[in-house]
Amino acid sequence: MRTATAARTPTRTASYGQVIEYIQDRLYLASYTHPPDANTPFPYPREDNSPSKRSARAQSGPREKAPRQAPLYFTIDKTLLYNAFHGDFGPLHIGHLYRFAIHLHEVLAGNDRPVVFWTNADSRSRANAACILACYMVLIQSWPPHLALAPIAQMDPPCMPFRDAGYSQADYTLSIQDVVYGVWKAKEEGLVGMEDFSLEEYEKYERVDMGDFNWVTPDFLAFASPQHKPTHVIPPTSPMYSTLPTNIAEIQRSDLPTPFKNVLSHFSARNIGLVVRLNSELYSSSYFTALGIQHLNMIFDDGTCPPLSLVRQFINLAHEMITVHKRGIAVHCKAGLGRTGCLIGAYLIYRHAFTANETIAYMRFMRPGMVVGPQQHWLHLNQATFREWWFEDIMKAKLAEVTPATPPRASHKQRLTSNGQTFTPPNGSQKRTALGEIEGNERSNGGSTIGVLDDNLPAPTPGQPRKTSKLYGSVRQSPHRVDENEPFEKSVTEVKRPTRFEGESDGEYSLRIMQYKARAISRSPVQKDKRRIHSTTSISTTVTTTSYAPVYSTGDSDIENVEPGAHPKTPAREKSGSGQGNLSVGKVRTSPSRRSVEGKSGVRKTSGRVGSVGNPSLMRSKAQPQA
Repeated sequence: MRTATAARTPTRTASYGQVIEYIQDRLYLASYTHPPDANTPFPYPREDNSPSKRSARAQSGPREKAPRQAPLYFTIDKTLLYNAFHGDFGPLHIGHLYRFAIHLHEVLAGNDRPVVFWTNADSRSRANAACILACYMVLIQSWPPHLALAPIAQMDPPCMPFRDAGYSQADYTLSIQDVVYGVWKAKEEGLVGMEDFSLEEYEKYERVDMGDFNWVTPDFLAFASPQHKPTHVIPPTSPMYSTLPTNIAEIQRSDLPTPFKNVLSHFSARNIGLVVRLNSELYSSSYFTALGIQHLNMIFDDGTCPPLSLVRQFINLAHEMITVHKRGIAVHCKAGLGRTGCLIGAYLIYRHAFTANETIAYMRFMRPGMVVGPQQHWLHLNQATFREWWFEDIMKAKLAEVTPATPPRASHKQRLTSNGQTFTPPNGSQKRTALGEIEGNERSNGGSTIGVLDDNLPAPTPGQPRKTSKLYGSVRQSPHRVDENEPFEKSVTEVKRPTRFEGESDGEYSLRIMQYKARAISRSPVQKDKRRIHSTTSISTTVTTTSYAPVYSTGDSDIENVEPGAHPKTPAREKSGSGQGNLSVGKVRTSPSRRSVEGKSGVRKTSGRVGSVGNPSLMRSKAQPQA
């Protein structure tokens, strides 16, 4: 009986391949030489071999294994096909990802059986299957890229890299990692998402006979050049200009070719503000300008790379259109792949910090075939330059914000200090003084000052009065002083009572009076007999004269009370019983090496040393007048 049954059973070809566990006991990635069936070997779920669990099983006794469930197999090899240009075979685009996600969700829904996503064992199918699954995990399931790529690293042999759509030998390739990181970067930057993605619109307009355009980002659209005659610019004064369509309804009623109709209608409906043409004229730009869309020519040869000056101009125009005018940019060359990918990719690197590989991979994920041949190397070599442009523009913008065009004016309103208290300018002055003194500093020398402008100084901190520095060149004078050459005296009781400002509260006025009194009490007592030394050095022949003039204290030790032109120094010890008159001490310091030339005319270098007043031997003049 068994023999008869075996004889009637047809022989089946064994299916061999590699199975990788992507999600434990749930999702597997596999490649088979033949389509799998019920007899295809499938690994059991892995058992935990940790020592603690082995000892627990030994104590409790062996457990019965759950019966193995047959897996669900599904593949996309015959349903999601890549339309190759020449030798390229992938990666699969965003429309393929959308259909793959729908199929996978249908398989996973309503059952707890393991799911095997399998593909043929050839290198191209394995690469596309692994890439689409990793992109699904990153873009839809929000996995980090390293976790999505970790199971793929176990594939043996490794997956085949992707190449460009050119006809030459491939000398620049992209890995699955480049594609996954490019999609992840775009998702993080808000450039791609499945929530607002329209599969019908994507699959309709990617066809050549329907317009051949794709949205690469929410701000950039890449498309192939429309072809229609006439190709020259139609001036507004021409009778033909009135026949150009100006809205979507007129576009649909016109006799334009269907691809051109779709382009004009879609651009008008989706807020395109600028069209950049990179190839020779195959249509009239007036069709776009009649719709209110700007048109610009940046033509360079097919298959070549643009000069950096043109790229810089494009980036500036695109950035202004996106950030200021809030409108999109449509870029095209003849096929909308090579030259178009160069400029759009340069902006993505400039603005969103893509690497060259991530940029190329992401753009091919959105529009297959973008960036061809040497243009790949060009993006790779200039990616650092594009990023430098971004940092330069950011720094210029920040400097423009913090650097005013004109010096700021002092505010006439009350300022708030760091602790929230209101600060009122002293003495009703509308301009704050140099260091925020309680009393206003009058300017000397015709109002000219040296140093930092008052308007650029920080607001004073309440309760921390500052000394006026000599750097500012201001000299504080008493309001009772008439002649600046006369010494004057000022007592503590002569402090002028502060005037009350208009609108000032009683608490604020009392606080200012207390500050005035505290400052007046802290001043030094008046010492009428105290003298200050004024040193005057005259470079007349070889005589240095030092005079001591009596200076009467004003009760304030601030250096600004010294008369203009004087240079105070530390006073020397006074000789007991010295009078109040002026003492002149002449001193000639000669060098031994110059004694032989004392009779010669000319100005000698003098010393700044001054003899002690208390030494009688130095009180006599040692200087001899020269003949």
